[in-house]
Amino acid sequence: MKPTDRRGALRAGAAAALAGALATACGTAPRPTAPAPRHPAPAPHAAPAPRRLPGQPAEIAHGPRDRPRVALTFHGQGDPALARTLLGQAEKAGARVTVLAVGSWLDAHPDMARRILDGGHDLGNHTQHHIDVNALTEDRALAEIEACATRLRRLTGSIGTWFRPSRTQHAAPSVLRAARRAGYPHVLSYDVDSLDFTSPGAAAVVRNVTGPVRAGSVVSLHFGYPDTAAALPLLLADLDRRGLRAVTTTELLT
Repeated sequence: MKPTDRRGALRAGAAAALAGALATACGTAPRPTAPAPRHPAPAPHAAPAPRRLPGQPAEIAHGPRDRPRVALTFHGQGDPALARTLLGQAEKAGARVTVLAVGSWLDAHPDMARRILDGGHDLGNHTQHHIDVNALTEDRALAEIEACATRLRRLTGSIGTWFRPSRTQHAAPSVLRAARRAGYPHVLSYDVDSLDFTSPGAAAVVRNVTGPVRAGSVVSLHFGYPDTAAALPLLLADLDRRGLRAVTTTELLT
């Protein structure tokens, strides 16, 4: 074979090898006759469930006064974008909060349940329709609590860590009984009211909290109000200056 023929044969062989490699790389190799088995994505871990706290009353308004911690608790409804802003503000400051969600709000914005839990916050029950639960019979109050609990269980695997009665600071005896029947050993109240739902302005929201707040306080705040979003960074900074850390209600009480 002449040298020129030999070089041509070598070039042809190299070209054929390169073509085969490219075909394999581009996915033209033979496919398996049976598809690989598909496994469903694992379900998310269930959220924490309620538990009885020895020594605590049926209605809890504050935590221990001898530890430098407070719980910021939010009534969960309103514009979800504003809710995400508030959660982000808390997380940026290293704070964790407690959200008591309204069931109808979760129906409209189901992704918020996981957003709250994924941020390390507590998630609880604030009735299904946010009506005056103290004005209901015990059975109707139970229906309101259980309807929200059903949404929470479907979204998170748990009925939520806490129950707070709607449109009242303190639960009537019938609501305390209904909450126990629904699986909540305690009702969560509060000892500091920000009054942010009255839209008094961010400065007033800060004053309403920082005036009475002290170690162990449970503070009532709301999603859905721009004043709250404007006030929260200032409020968290003030707590930090006092050496008070914002934690979940679970962490406050255990």
